[in-house]
Amino acid sequence: MSQGPSRVPMPGPSSPRALVPLLTGVVILLAVGAILLTNSVTQVQAGTRGVVKTFGEITTVYGEGLHFRMPFITSVTVVEVRTQRYESQSTAASRDLQTVTTQLVINYRPDSATVDRLVREIGVDYERRVVDPAIQEALKAVTARFTAEELITRRPEVSLQMRDVLVEQLTPRGVIVESVSITDFNFSPEFARAIEAKQVAEQDALRATRELERARIEAQQQVARAEAEAKARLEVARAEAEALRLQREVISPELLQLRMIERWDGILPRFMGSGDNGFMPFVSIPSDDIMSNPVQQQPAAPAEPVGEPVTETTP
Repeated sequence: MSQGPSRVPMPGPSSPRALVPLLTGVVILLAVGAILLTNSVTQVQAGTRGVVKTFGEITTVYGEGLHFRMPFITSVTVVEVRTQRYESQSTAASRDLQTVTTQLVINYRPDSATVDRLVREIGVDYERRVVDPAIQEALKAVTARFTAEELITRRPEVSLQMRDVLVEQLTPRGVIVESVSITDFNFSPEFARAIEAKQVAEQDALRATRELERARIEAQQQVARAEAEAKARLEVARAEAEALRLQREVISPELLQLRMIERWDGILPRFMGSGDNGFMPFVSIPSDDIMSNPVQQQPAAPAEPVGEPVTETTP
């Protein structure tokens, strides 16, 4: 029995082959949606600004936060408006024709109010195009106003003048200069040796001046001590003289005799001086005999008449 031609089954809606195109379309739609979403949202970080360009033309500036924009036809250029540090080094000639290499550090930031004009006129590479040339010019202009020695001794003034020059040049371009610091000056070896020799000479002169001042002060102190000692001795002499004067006014012969009696030990001298006969013996009486009771003196008997006896006759 003959069989008829076989039939190939057609894929139904639930067949795996029918799901492949569907899944592919879904993936494509999701990818397109993700791309559209990514290009439609812009997040601006803190300390930055977003300069929006529509078909290459700057139209607005986004602040910090999340922003929506038209995809594909707009683009955002992020510009940092926080303080930035820039170091530069330049060699210039001082007023006395000394070669000086100056190292400079400035702190600056783009003006957030005019950041769109900065991008339009200069671009995002403003540091290389504007900031560095201005620093080089300021260094050369200010260095030529001072001698090599003044650059060292008047460094704050030099920094201030450099800042004024930079502010004058960069502020109109939308760059705000906050501070300028000179970190180092490098001179030629010959000038460095000359500066060192001068410093040594000044230090020696200052040391000699201090030694002279110290010697002068010591001499003044010695003079003051000598004057004080002389004054003290003079006062003592005056006091002694005044005491002697008072004693002379008070002393009398009776007082002297009383002082001699008070100091006498009761012993008489053995000899007394005589201008003509030399020494003369002097009877010494013991003090005990003097201090004892005096001996009772007996009345002396009448002396016998010398010669012939006188005969008394009766009348």
